[in-house]
Amino acid sequence: MTIDFDKLGGLVPAIIQDDATLKVLMLGFMNKEAYEKTVATGKVTFFSRTRNKLWTKGETSGNFLNLVSIKNDCDNDTLLIRVNPVGPVCHTGTDTCWGEVNEGGMTALEAVQRKIKADVADPSTYAGKNHAEGKNRVAQNLGEEAVVAVIKASKGSREEIIEQSGSLLYHLLEMLTENGIDINEIKKIAPKD
Repeated sequence: MTIDFDKLGGLVPAIIQDDATLKVLMLGFMNKEAYEKTVATGKVTFFSRTRNKLWTKGETSGNFLNLVSIKNDCDNDTLLIRVNPVGPVCHTGTDTCWGEVNEGGMTALEAVQRKIKADVADPSTYAGKNHAEGKNRVAQNLGEEAVVAVIKASKGSREEIIEQSGSLLYHLLEMLTENGIDINEIKKIAPKD
């Protein structure tokens, strides 16, 4: 990746976005050293203009920004960094530096489906193995998970219900992906009475 650190005197703006919710969390600045440390450690590191040194977000609070991806813009002078945040991002204790709540909802499912879409191309992954076996296998897995979810809902503990619900949602997203359906298509349909 080519990044133009010279345009702003050795720094580039780094827009930090939650990979699951797509919410913009903060804006920081990176020099080449901060960028390289971010890539090497998987923890987002900035260059502090006020302290004139590198700082890894979360090094004192524990609220790290775990790196998912980095892209630069069309002019190669601004970075879009997708992260999995650990805790609130702003030093004031709010989820974002604009005081917004960083909620999941359907966008968290979008992130899972993005991962499934990437995994189906790799036959060594769970989704890749299921994809190789075809639609019938994917549908069968979904049916099995749905039956277990019904059993857990009537006889299982709270923890078992939560765990099985996650598995059911995953397999539903896998089935949608196998059929070329994006979760956003479902968001457009209002439930019918």
